[in-house]
Parts: sequence; C-alpha cells; structure tokens
Amino acid sequence: MSIQADTRAERGGVAETLKTLLFAVVVALGIRTVAYEPFSVPSESMLPTLEVGDYFLVSKYAYGYSHHSLPFSVPLFDGRLFGRAPARGDIVVFKLPSDGVTDYVKRLVGLPGDRVQVKEGIVYVNGQPLPRQPVEGAMGQNSWRDRTGASQVFQETAANGAGYLTLDRYRSAQDDTEEFLVRPGHYFLMGDNRDNSRDSRFADVGQVPAENLVGRAEVLFFSTNGEARLWEVWKWPTSIRYHRLLTSLRTDPG
Repeated sequence: MSIQADTRAERGGVAETLKTLLFAVVVALGIRTVAYEPFSVPSESMLPTLEVGDYFLVSKYAYGYSHHSLPFSVPLFDGRLFGRAPARGDIVVFKLPSDGVTDYVKRLVGLPGDRVQVKEGIVYVNGQPLPRQPVEGAMGQNSWRDRTGASQVFQETAANGAGYLTLDRYRSAQDDTEEFLVRPGHYFLMGDNRDNSRDSRFADVGQVPAENLVGRAEVLFFSTNGEARLWEVWKWPTSIRYHRLLTSLRTDPG
C-alpha cells in the first residue's frame, strides 16, 4: 500500500472516531435534557436525607420541560412543555430565582394557594400542623451524628400522606416565621435540615416559579465520605458509603 493510501486511511479513521465521539456527546446531552441528570450534594441543608458527597439522579420529565431543562438554561422558550405539577413531599432540584443559574435542592412543602408558616419548629400548612414523630435511634445510623450536637430526627408527614425525615438541631430564627401565601404558579420549598437551610423562608430564595423547576430527585446512585482524594486510589473502597447506594428518594403519598 502506498504512503498516500495510508494517509487517506488514517484520515478516514480519525473522521470516523470524531463522528463516534460527536454522536456519543449528542446522545449524552439528549439523555441529560429529556430523561435524567446527575447532581451532587454540596451542603448539609438536606440532612438527614441527603449528605455531602451524595450523588443522585433527577428525573427531567417528572414535571415537564422548561428552558432550564436545557444545557446552560438556553432561553429557547417560555413556560413548561408537558408540564405536570409536583407533589407535596417531593425532593425538587430548581434554579435559584434570583439568578436563574444556581442549582438548589429542597423539599416541596407548599403548593400554589397554600398558607405556610413555621411555629416553634412545627410546619403549618393551611393552618394545620404537619404531623411529626421522633425517630428513636436514628442519630446512631448516620455519619454526621457527631457534628450535629443536640439534634433530633423526626418523621414528618405531608397532607397527602408522603412521609420523610427532617432534622431539628436547635432553636433558631427559622423556627418561627411569618405566614407565607404561596402565589399562583409558585412553590414553597424547605430543606430537611430545618435549622440550617436557605430556602423559601428567606427573601434571597423566596417562592420558586414553576418555570425554575429542573426535576424530581429519584435515586441516590453513589456516595462518598470525601476522605479519599482523586489520586488516592487505595482509599477509594473504604471511602464509599455502600449502605447509601441505590437509595430511593421518592416520597410517594401514603
């Protein structure tokens, strides 16, 4: 075979490789846009449900699609396509209303038209307290137990019967709020770590427009305690929280 033929073959091989890579990127972006997108947990605002170092998948189709479903939130259209309302108790990823860029993950507490208030650490929706019961022994099952001080884990139940865990660490300013009327087309979201969460109780977050919803948290697929650096391969096996892998994050109504 001539040198010229070899060169053409090499060029053809490079072109095929580039096509394959481009196709893989397009498929990955398509899945990320219309099906599932991975997220990580950067803070303790959703303890005890989500810990720092958790990685979870968000269903992009659960609530339909807005321009925030697209990579980089490209503003190609307004509103939501195939929109479906979220349910009380859902763990929701949304874009911070003040900048439309920052991803937040919180628990949905109030729907449009609801009245939401916190009194002495108890959440009231439409004048009724959300039932909660202490979960005995829960502190001994979590890696964050030594950092929370005098904390208590509760099983809270939403009006639709969805149950989930919350964390009450201490008396704080967040334990008593004004009554919020959830505006049409908006949602009221709170962190499960009720004393350490910036959420709809604060003006810099506020009520979240339906358009800002990215999706519903579905499953925790990976978790690490952060004790292994990327190059410390020998520490990887012991840094994984195996007991948290493939944990469902759905809170279907009871």
